[in-house]
Amino acid sequence: VALPPTHAHAQSTTSTATTMAEEEKKNDEKGDHINLKVKDQDNSEVHFKVRQTTKFSKIFDAFCARKSLQPDSVRFLFDGQRVNANMTPKDLDMEDGDSLDAMMEQVGGF
Repeated sequence: VALPPTHAHAQSTTSTATTMAEEEKKNDEKGDHINLKVKDQDNSEVHFKVRQTTKFSKIFDAFCARKSLQPDSVRFLFDGQRVNANMTPKDLDMEDGDSLDAMMEQVGGF
């Protein structure tokens, strides 16, 4: 007679533990991922959801592939400063919703 309540209690404990673990995982994911925009000179935007520790080179390559551009012909800026491809959003203290500017490299200048 005592077995069913104990068994039911064990299930609820397991269920609660699973729920807490899932919530912690969701919180970790929210804290670890940010949404970034990359704007080109035509003001069109490409949105990325990336980890704070993802190198910009991966983002740059994805942007260039989507826009059919050569990666070495595009420069990326954050707050007016050129972004190094080996850096990460965390290195620049970027926040969710921040944007990068993609500028086509120009040769010459008249």
